Amino acid sequence: MVICALAATVLQAQTKKAPAAPAAPAAPKREMPTPFKAGEVLEFDIGWSSYVTAGTATVSVLEKKPSYNSVAYYIVAEGRPTSLLSKLYTLYYKADTLIDVYNLLPQRGSLYVEEGKRHRMKTTTFDQAKRQAKYEVQTATHVERTLNLLPLTQDSLSALYVLRAIPMKAIGDKFNMPVTDAGDLYQVQMRAAAYESLKTPLGTMNAWKIVPVITASKGTEPPRGLAIWISDDPRRLPLKIEAQLPVGKFVVTLKKVTG
Repeated sequence: MVICALAATVLQAQTKKAPAAPAAPAAPKREMPTPFKAGEVLEFDIGWSSYVTAGTATVSVLEKKPSYNSVAYYIVAEGRPTSLLSKLYTLYYKADTLIDVYNLLPQRGSLYVEEGKRHRMKTTTFDQAKRQAKYEVQTATHVERTLNLLPLTQDSLSALYVLRAIPMKAIGDKFNMPVTDAGDLYQVQMRAAAYESLKTPLGTMNAWKIVPVITASKGTEPPRGLAIWISDDPRRLPLKIEAQLPVGKFVVTLKKVTG
């Protein structure tokens, strides 16, 4: 068998080869369909414990732009306490993310936090092909480390927008979404727990209640009592988010949409 194979190889080398057909052009990449677009602005009220409105947040799809040898949605979220609470304690959050339009995976995400006199910047830069990310924390010092990721890992802000892009069909539908947040890795199973008519500042709307079941990779305590209501319409808006945290229960309610 080996001799026959060798003889065939020699014969082929001595035979004039026909010219190779030209390679077919690569198919153009297609953007993933999304219910959001550049210019969309979502405004939220944040309730905490006994405070009906403890703060406000704005999340904006600022633009779609070239990024990391691809194209990405640039999304920015900002949160502040009400004027009353800000007199008691200075607090400001700004998160952003770059979501690749072709696969809806994050390229880079960051979180800037002002808590009193303490300022921190946390940045995660993703290499989805290698399933790794570089996590950096900048305070008075600079610390960085490498994270090993599961396939299709999101950051905490991109996860909300990707959740909007995944249609739910029936109660009980579920899917897995790995998420990294502040250097911790979580395996999250999103489950459609209920289909409800929800009263909101935008009016009464039908919504899917999504309950994430969260498992931390290193024993980090995940948030409890987390639920997200996504409108059952073409825009798939995040109407309400609830979370039970050590400092109390937070309720985030969508009050205005533009764009």
